[in-house]
Amino acid sequence: MASETTKSHPFHMVDPSPWPAVGTVAALLMATGGIWYMHDGPIALFLVGVVVLLVTFWGWWRDVVREANSGVHHTEIVRHGLRVGMLLFIASEVMFFFAFFWAFFDATVPFISRTAHEMWPPEGVIPFNPWGLPFLNTLILLTSGATVTVAHHAVRHNDRPKVVLWIGLTVVLGFIFLGTQAYEYGHAGFAFTDGIYPSTFFLATGFHGFHVFIGACFLTVCFFRARKGDFTPEQHVGFESAAWYWHFVDVVWLFLFTCVYWWGTAGYQGPLN
Repeated sequence: MASETTKSHPFHMVDPSPWPAVGTVAALLMATGGIWYMHDGPIALFLVGVVVLLVTFWGWWRDVVREANSGVHHTEIVRHGLRVGMLLFIASEVMFFFAFFWAFFDATVPFISRTAHEMWPPEGVIPFNPWGLPFLNTLILLTSGATVTVAHHAVRHNDRPKVVLWIGLTVVLGFIFLGTQAYEYGHAGFAFTDGIYPSTFFLATGFHGFHVFIGACFLTVCFFRARKGDFTPEQHVGFESAAWYWHFVDVVWLFLFTCVYWWGTAGYQGPLN
């Protein structure tokens, strides 16, 4: 096989990697351990799976970063393929959240479903005031969208100190958002099993929070890569993907705030939480 330095094509022929197999073992351990724990077994097997998964993340990301920094593997056509792959992944995430919004509207809008509730929120549920913590979290997340955009412009202008500063600020805002959401959950006037409203609320906002956590981890990796000088104006697909993902969670939150928090409480006449 010809070496990468003498190859006659612009594509990246990936070397054999152990990480897909190791990741599969991690998933199997977590699934088996989780089911065992739910049947009153020990949690140790699940935790072993988590550790193996974290090792997989570290090793796989390390290899991808090395490939990106080699100056050989990630040609323009490879970077284009990576961008398209990220866009397709985000499109699949859009459909994931569409399912939660459909469940919400199925329970609230009569022309969508004959089983829609006549009263929303249902009787006995005390919803959150949308202009309290939810609005504060909206401002935090929108601000983080602005800071990651500033960081992206700094990458394009090869201004490493600004890149590090603004990515770091975005990560901090992301974790502040998660802390505020956790505080909000702790003061909810309803539990997950109290009916369709709590179920759709916690599933939609909870999975969004999980995606914010993933995005914050993604950007944390980019923060340390930026400090090492990995990103250049010509080659920064890793950070570009993280920024796209972050804007995606921004947009999803706007829909959640508008539909679930604001419109979803418009007909409520009692005191808000």
